[in-house]
Amino acid sequence: MAARYDRAITVFSPDGHLFQVEYAQEAVKKGSTAVGIRGKDIVVLGVEKKSVAKLQEERTVRKICALDEHVCMAFAGRTVYAYCPVCLCPLCSGLTADARIVINRARVECQSHRLTVEDPVTVEYITRYIATLKQRYTQSNGRRPFGISALIVGFDYDGTPRLYQTDPSGTYHAWKANAIGRSAKTVREFLEKNYTDEAIASDNDAIKLAIKALLEVVQSGGKNIELAIIRRNQPLKILESKEIETLVAEIEKEKEEEAEKKKQKKSS
Repeated sequence: MAARYDRAITVFSPDGHLFQVEYAQEAVKKGSTAVGIRGKDIVVLGVEKKSVAKLQEERTVRKICALDEHVCMAFAGRTVYAYCPVCLCPLCSGLTADARIVINRARVECQSHRLTVEDPVTVEYITRYIATLKQRYTQSNGRRPFGISALIVGFDYDGTPRLYQTDPSGTYHAWKANAIGRSAKTVREFLEKNYTDEAIASDNDAIKLAIKALLEVVQSGGKNIELAIIRRNQPLKILESKEIETLVAEIEKEKEEEAEKKKQKKSS
């Protein structure tokens, strides 16, 4: 059935599917895991970082990007390479490159809004813009849907923290905490159990919660985690690897202490 309807983006199958959009959503599920946490005075984005080639510049493979001074975005999308049939060298990257187009469009919209309205965009405004852009690509001939899902975080100018998620179909929703990518279900289940007011009582607690969520699916500890934070009235900050390793060590120590307490309770 799919073979008859999955070539044209704008044609529904008899049972109501848009197969190209569903294929884009499957591509997202094969991308790196990303998590977003909305704290009281902070928003945190964490991404599972792929190992970088020995000679590759690490700063060029980030999956967290600033859209404006107060808004940033993390994305999940599979990297697919096309190869030259003659020399087999990479010609272009696939779905991760979709994010570059979305990010560039969103940055231009943020700048245009500042010039026109003389105010920064709200987080919902730029999320709606990105979602609308994605939705258009599900209705246009000669195009395909963007193969990325995004977590968009930031602060509105009244100081309210925001976290939104968009998918390839163009839908968007606000969240307290959410995950996208390959292991999103596992991370989301962890957050449903552990996201409480106590868990985000301080900025440091919110950061640790994001790390704990990623450690559920990242096997090699802090070295494969990329973390960014935005505090109220402060610009985006990408945490250094040493800072993340320190926080991971603190989390491991807390786990050991908790395990020791449980042992003592059982023995008594």
